Amino acid sequence: MSTNPFEDDTAGYLVLRNEEDQYSLWPEFAAVPAGWQVALERSGRAECLEYINRTWTDLRPASVRG
Repeated sequence: MSTNPFEDDTAGYLVLRNEEDQYSLWPEFAAVPAGWQVALERSGRAECLEYINRTWTDLRPASVRG
C-alpha cells in the first residue's frame, strides 16, 4: 500500500503559487507544473500548510478580486 504524497508528514514539501495568487502544497520530488512558482522552499508539511493558511487569506482568484 502506498502513501498519499500529499499526506506524508515525514516528506518534504514546497508551497507553490500561480499567477492568480492561488497556493498549493506540493511534494518536493515532483516537478513544479507550468504556471506555478515556488513561494516557500522545502519545508515540512505542517510548516507549508501554516504558510498557506497565513498567506492565502482571499481564496478568490486574483482576476476576480477587481
